[in-house]
Amino acid sequence: MPHLITRRHLFKIGGATLIVTGSGALAVPALAAAVVDADLVVYGATSAGIVAAVQARRMGRTCVVLEPGTHLGGLTTGGLGMTDSGTPASIGGIAGEFYRRVHSKYAGTPVTPTSPARYTFEPHVARAVFDDLIAEAGVPVYFGMKLSGAAKAGNRITQLTADNGQVFRGPMFVDASYEGDLMALAGVGFTVGREANAAYGETINGVQLRSGHQFTLPVDPYVVPGNPGSGVLPGISPTPVAANGTADTRIQAYNYRMCLTQSAARVPFPQPAGYSAADYELLWRYIQAGYTGPFFTTHSVGGGKTDSNNNGAVSTDFIGANYTYPLSGYAARDSLAADHRRYQQGLMWFLANDPRLPAGIRTSTSSWGLAPDEFTATGNWPPQLYVREARRMVSAYVMTERDCRGTVKAADPVGLASYTMDSHNCQRVIVGGVVRNEGDVQIGVPGPYPISYRSIVPAEAQCANLFVPVCLAATHIAYGSIRMEPVFMILAQSAATAAVLATSAALPIQQLSHATLAARLRADGQLLQWPPTSTGEVIVDNNGAGVTRAGTWLRSTSIAGYWGADYEHDDNTAKGVNRLRFTPNLPAAGGYTAYLRWTAHANRAGNVPIDIVHSGGITTRTVDQRVSGGQWVSLGTFTFAAGTAGSVLIRTEGTDGYVIADAARFLPA
Repeated sequence: MPHLITRRHLFKIGGATLIVTGSGALAVPALAAAVVDADLVVYGATSAGIVAAVQARRMGRTCVVLEPGTHLGGLTTGGLGMTDSGTPASIGGIAGEFYRRVHSKYAGTPVTPTSPARYTFEPHVARAVFDDLIAEAGVPVYFGMKLSGAAKAGNRITQLTADNGQVFRGPMFVDASYEGDLMALAGVGFTVGREANAAYGETINGVQLRSGHQFTLPVDPYVVPGNPGSGVLPGISPTPVAANGTADTRIQAYNYRMCLTQSAARVPFPQPAGYSAADYELLWRYIQAGYTGPFFTTHSVGGGKTDSNNNGAVSTDFIGANYTYPLSGYAARDSLAADHRRYQQGLMWFLANDPRLPAGIRTSTSSWGLAPDEFTATGNWPPQLYVREARRMVSAYVMTERDCRGTVKAADPVGLASYTMDSHNCQRVIVGGVVRNEGDVQIGVPGPYPISYRSIVPAEAQCANLFVPVCLAATHIAYGSIRMEPVFMILAQSAATAAVLATSAALPIQQLSHATLAARLRADGQLLQWPPTSTGEVIVDNNGAGVTRAGTWLRSTSIAGYWGADYEHDDNTAKGVNRLRFTPNLPAAGGYTAYLRWTAHANRAGNVPIDIVHSGGITTRTVDQRVSGGQWVSLGTFTFAAGTAGSVLIRTEGTDGYVIADAARFLPA
């Protein structure tokens, strides 16, 4: 099922001539080669799978990507257009390049190592970026490759077999799927569900009855209100809820990230086959109790479109309907995905059309619809179910809450994560005769933290040539922070790099020198520590030495993208009085490029004067802090003396909004 060919890349793998088109699809006759050989075999055409393949190709090795379905790009092209980035500056390597390429697609400019990054985007734009990466690298992608077996010789995978008989061989393998199917076929240990807090010395794992996305009004859970003997409404567990911190096999809820629009061309929400208003009785009772919304999010991603997600007690998350998904086969998963689609489409139909609902709810909901130019092959509905967690590997290093909080730090980092420890609800229970949601956790982390190399490789005795950058070794709550698309891309690049290095050295991947791996990762732009450093580079954070202030500056963390623990602002007052100076202690005299960083928002000043004090005098620049947030913005290259003679001064006189002071960077030119 190849796409139309717009530009072609021809090369040989395993005797088969493969054609990779400009749209990233593979045009190859069925079973053109019964056996395909490559240096790296990647399972899963997710964002991670694509990045792993691109990295292998950039290191001069052959690579193939096997995808059991028909969708390319996973959640990144499947509706998740508002990136859960945490601290964007911690995203390096090809992941950072991806977001710079997104910006360049919108701006119509060439991508460079210093291009701005954009973390919100329409699905088709993300797909276009991945198509470019695949075409440029010459990566063949095989769709419809459902695995039926993984042969091993000792502790090494030798080949994978798809259910159509196609065989793929190579010295190294990557499981980039959301489900961990290759990991399981290879006999690697894994777990599903929530650990008890006591298992790893955590505090927010296991059962968590908390306040997030919770019912704010009492709702009766029984089929006949007030009568427990009548049974419970669909989706509610009659089992008494266990104590907080108790282990179980439940996982956080899945949904689809809808791409919505209010344009006149919007596609009305479809009524799915098998729709029954009775499936939404719980929501109807909640509305009768007085709840008026919101029922879903509408985060703008550009083009008049949204990335719409779960919001509130009863929303797009199909709570409790995914417990069997991680260990199911392909057909059963397809059925569960269809159940989720039917539930969510029915939810939107119910909110837009049920005559019992207040007119305001129906009017508000029906003002939205599906974007007509997205997901055209699947009726404008996202083709990728949001599998928030499935299997998780158990290996020599299991990432835990303590890693996320920074109380322990892995000595063998291969990338950074920085997002909130985030679990969606896992079940609906009855407490005191009313329904409650259980499992939602949203606890921030103090800053970017390292992810261990050992957490993406199995125990050597189990498999010596398989990397698992998506279903990595992490507890339920730590995975809630790590499970973000940029992090998956980061870990996949590191995995592919290690695969190539281990192949060259003829080593089991567990015995690869971390120093050797880290050197190559840094050379390719990966960030392995926080804050990042480079030879001669000096970063002055608002919390560090070298900062002097005049007037009053207030600390904040309300807008993401800041460097370090927080940033400061002038409270939009005392203009001309409030000033803040970053003074570096430079190791040597010479040319340095000075950068400034801030968090962007519409309430920021668009005309902030910046004085750069250098050996040649003072140069003034004006920056617009309403844009370019969460990145290093160049102020120019200047000559500085060694020591503390130079500085960057943020002034506030005449500014037309909040002025932000976060950090300054001085990089040898």
